[in-house]
Amino acid sequence: MTPQQRDLDGLVRLRRDLIADGLTDNQIDRLVRAKVLKRIRYGAFVDMAVWEQLTPGDRHRLLALAVLARAHGATALTHVSSIIERGLPLWGFSLDVVHTTRTGPERAGRRQRDWVPHRAVLGEDDREELNGIVVSTPARAAFETTTISDVERSLVAVNRLLHAGAMTLDELAAQVETHRWWPGSLTSDLVIRLADPRLESVGEDRFSYLAYKQGIPKADPQFEVYDEQGTLVARLDFAWPELNVFLEFDGKVKYERHRREGETLEEFLMREKTREELVCLLTGWVCIRIGWVDLAQPERLASRIRGVMAARNKLAS
Repeated sequence: MTPQQRDLDGLVRLRRDLIADGLTDNQIDRLVRAKVLKRIRYGAFVDMAVWEQLTPGDRHRLLALAVLARAHGATALTHVSSIIERGLPLWGFSLDVVHTTRTGPERAGRRQRDWVPHRAVLGEDDREELNGIVVSTPARAAFETTTISDVERSLVAVNRLLHAGAMTLDELAAQVETHRWWPGSLTSDLVIRLADPRLESVGEDRFSYLAYKQGIPKADPQFEVYDEQGTLVARLDFAWPELNVFLEFDGKVKYERHRREGETLEEFLMREKTREELVCLLTGWVCIRIGWVDLAQPERLASRIRGVMAARNKLAS
């Protein structure tokens, strides 16, 4: 399920509206300098107090509303902007640029610093209304994103849509087949081969791509471990049962998802440590823990993982 999005309706204040309220351009500029108003883009503003409370994703959504307020009426949010409107996390994309496509035959318009109007036409089957805005459907948005990005960033976007149940791989494959003539569509085939709806976070998506690039054996994601009574005691991020190794990705999402109500961070970490020790005791496996900093050094991380696997292989032989 995609998360519920904050209602941003009415927050964007256009220059014409402020003028109608009795403000002059000089007064508007003074309010911006005084940080009472935030200029989202030319001719569009929001109260600074509201802006400072918004998440990066909601700031992009507000920028998108500002773009749509001055765009042709047949304009829809597409590509990464459609995915962000669904409240799903992305990685590696600029949130300062809005992507749109026309729903009719009119020309797309001129690219701007904060707005990319794409030239394609968005048909009825490839668009829907979300939060009062016309957006590309999940599968279309996923395919669109693969045409403007590399494999890793596209894979994160596709996996987040798959895991949320917003689309299926078959629906994405159908988009790829329909639009094979699009520039940049070659990325899509590899993304489909690597995509896995079982992955639960951006960190897991990125590690799965790192493993592919570095030639690490494919792991079993969300591997379940049971105790002697058949009780589920853990779901491991990645496991190589044949090598007696498992890997856990430590990131903010995990802390937020698995911390119990009222539990401190220290209590959560202690419980996680106890869980890891129990898994090792039940399986005899060794745990590799990684975080965001490790993903920034893929060769070093891969070398360490291969070293652990080689050592376990020697013990087993």
